[in-house]
Amino acid sequence: MEVSIVFISLFIVVFGICYLYYNTRHKERVLLIEKDKDVSLFYSKREGRNKSIVWKIVILNLGLISIGVGTGIIFGSILSSVFGMYEEPAIAASIFLMSGIALLIGFFLTKKMDQDN
Repeated sequence: MEVSIVFISLFIVVFGICYLYYNTRHKERVLLIEKDKDVSLFYSKREGRNKSIVWKIVILNLGLISIGVGTGIIFGSILSSVFGMYEEPAIAASIFLMSGIALLIGFFLTKKMDQDN
Protein backbone atom coordinates (compact mmCIF):
# COMPACT_ATOMS: atom_id res chain seq x y z
CA MET A 1 0.00 0.00 0.00
CA GLU A 2 2.74 2.45 0.95
CA VAL A 3 4.71 1.69 -2.20
CA SER A 4 1.74 2.52 -4.41
CA ILE A 5 1.25 5.84 -2.60
CA VAL A 6 4.89 6.72 -3.25
CA PHE A 7 4.64 5.90 -6.96
CA ILE A 8 1.33 7.74 -7.35
CA SER A 9 2.79 10.78 -5.57
CA LEU A 10 5.90 10.66 -7.76
CA PHE A 11 3.77 10.49 -10.90
CA ILE A 12 1.64 13.43 -9.74
CA VAL A 13 4.73 15.53 -8.98
CA VAL A 14 6.35 14.80 -12.37
CA PHE A 15 3.09 15.45 -14.19
CA GLY A 16 2.55 18.71 -12.28
CA ILE A 17 6.02 19.99 -13.06
CA CYS A 18 5.67 19.16 -16.77
CA TYR A 19 2.20 20.72 -16.89
CA LEU A 20 3.35 23.93 -15.23
CA TYR A 21 6.39 24.18 -17.50
CA TYR A 22 4.51 23.75 -20.76
CA ASN A 23 1.50 25.80 -19.67
CA THR A 24 3.67 28.73 -18.56
CA ARG A 25 5.77 28.56 -21.72
CA HIS A 26 2.63 28.61 -23.85
CA LYS A 27 1.18 31.60 -21.99
CA GLU A 28 4.42 33.57 -22.33
CA ARG A 29 4.58 32.93 -26.06
CA VAL A 30 0.93 33.81 -26.60
CA LEU A 31 1.41 37.10 -24.73
CA LEU A 32 4.47 37.95 -26.81
CA ILE A 33 2.63 37.17 -30.03
CA GLU A 34 -0.33 39.31 -28.94
CA LYS A 35 2.01 42.25 -28.29
CA ASP A 36 3.78 41.73 -31.66
CA LYS A 37 7.11 40.99 -30.02
CA ASP A 38 9.88 38.82 -31.46
CA VAL A 39 9.58 35.21 -30.31
CA SER A 40 12.83 34.06 -31.90
CA LEU A 41 14.54 34.12 -28.51
CA PHE A 42 12.65 30.95 -27.60
CA TYR A 43 14.18 29.05 -30.49
CA SER A 44 17.82 28.17 -30.23
CA LYS A 45 20.10 27.41 -33.12
CA ARG A 46 20.35 23.83 -31.84
CA GLU A 47 16.78 22.89 -32.71
CA GLY A 48 17.92 21.75 -36.12
CA ARG A 49 20.48 19.42 -34.57
CA ASN A 50 20.94 16.14 -36.35
CA LYS A 51 19.08 13.30 -34.61
CA SER A 52 21.97 10.91 -35.10
CA ILE A 53 24.14 13.17 -32.95
CA VAL A 54 21.51 13.16 -30.21
CA TRP A 55 21.42 9.36 -30.23
CA LYS A 56 25.22 9.22 -30.13
CA ILE A 57 25.18 11.45 -27.05
CA VAL A 58 22.47 9.36 -25.35
CA ILE A 59 24.28 6.10 -26.06
CA LEU A 60 27.60 7.59 -24.92
CA ASN A 61 26.10 8.72 -21.61
CA LEU A 62 24.30 5.41 -21.02
CA GLY A 63 27.48 3.51 -21.71
CA LEU A 64 29.48 5.70 -19.37
CA ILE A 65 26.85 5.32 -16.64
CA SER A 66 26.97 1.53 -17.02
CA ILE A 67 30.77 1.60 -16.80
CA GLY A 68 30.51 3.87 -13.74
CA VAL A 69 28.06 1.54 -11.98
CA GLY A 70 30.21 -1.52 -12.71
CA THR A 71 33.37 0.23 -11.57
CA GLY A 72 31.55 1.44 -8.45
CA ILE A 73 30.50 -2.10 -7.53
CA ILE A 74 34.06 -3.36 -7.96
CA PHE A 75 35.51 -0.40 -6.04
CA GLY A 76 32.94 -0.84 -3.23
CA SER A 77 33.73 -4.53 -2.93
CA ILE A 78 37.44 -3.71 -2.69
CA LEU A 79 36.71 -1.12 0.01
CA SER A 80 34.66 -3.59 2.03
CA SER A 81 37.09 -6.51 1.76
CA VAL A 82 40.46 -4.73 2.01
CA PHE A 83 39.64 -1.80 4.28
CA GLY A 84 36.94 -3.51 6.36
CA MET A 85 34.15 -1.05 5.61
CA TYR A 86 30.53 -2.15 5.81
CA GLU A 87 29.58 -3.62 2.47
CA GLU A 88 26.27 -1.85 1.73
CA PRO A 89 27.37 1.76 2.31
CA ALA A 90 30.72 1.18 0.61
CA ILE A 91 29.12 -0.20 -2.54
CA ALA A 92 26.33 2.41 -2.63
CA ALA A 93 28.74 5.31 -2.14
CA SER A 94 31.13 3.92 -4.73
CA ILE A 95 28.35 3.50 -7.28
CA PHE A 96 27.24 7.11 -6.86
CA LEU A 97 30.81 8.39 -6.92
CA MET A 98 31.81 6.49 -10.04
CA SER A 99 28.52 7.29 -11.81
CA GLY A 100 29.03 10.98 -11.09
CA ILE A 101 32.56 10.82 -12.47
CA ALA A 102 31.23 9.01 -15.55
CA LEU A 103 28.60 11.71 -16.07
CA LEU A 104 31.25 14.41 -15.83
CA ILE A 105 33.34 12.59 -18.42
CA GLY A 106 30.22 12.26 -20.59
CA PHE A 107 29.56 15.97 -20.25
CA PHE A 108 33.04 16.91 -21.43
CA LEU A 109 32.96 14.38 -24.28
CA THR A 110 29.55 15.68 -25.37
CA LYS A 111 30.83 19.25 -25.25
CA LYS A 112 33.79 18.24 -27.41
CA MET A 113 31.47 16.44 -29.88
CA ASP A 114 29.26 19.52 -30.04
CA GLN A 115 32.22 21.78 -30.77
CA ASP A 116 33.44 19.45 -33.52
CA ASN A 117 30.08 19.67 -35.29
